[in-house]
Amino acid sequence: MTKTFTHLNDHGAAEMVDVSQKQDTERVAIAEAIVYLPDDVILAISDDTVEKGDLFSVARIAGIQAAKKCSDLIPLCHAIPISKISVNFEKNKNILRVLASCKSNFKTGVEMEALTAASISALTIYDMCKGINKGIEIQKVRLIEKTGGKSGSWKV
Repeated sequence: MTKTFTHLNDHGAAEMVDVSQKQDTERVAIAEAIVYLPDDVILAISDDTVEKGDLFSVARIAGIQAAKKCSDLIPLCHAIPISKISVNFEKNKNILRVLASCKSNFKTGVEMEALTAASISALTIYDMCKGINKGIEIQKVRLIEKTGGKSGSWKV
């Protein structure tokens, strides 16, 4: 089966996909960003001495705001009614995993919103900790799961 680019018209020009005839369905997407933190950053987080404030609260709010602004940031991305956004963090030694989940009951998916939330949360962590050590690395951003819609469920 040949896949086509849905954002190109018959003349090859970019355009927003028409979703008006699609049915609303519950859609969920989960994305992750993997962030490597040097030892001195880990110590500052553990000692609660990150000078710019409450690292995880600020990064969580940044991710939530980013998901809500996704259609302003990514051309041709639909503005969708998001019913839930969550951003959580898992720390294991020098690796911080940012998990962002978005949920909607609409005609198109929330993958880009979840990816945007994870990305901006990771960038916020970098911004808040770069004064301690600029060797922080955002190593991976990816979709890890999605449910709903015509294409059904998918998981890494």
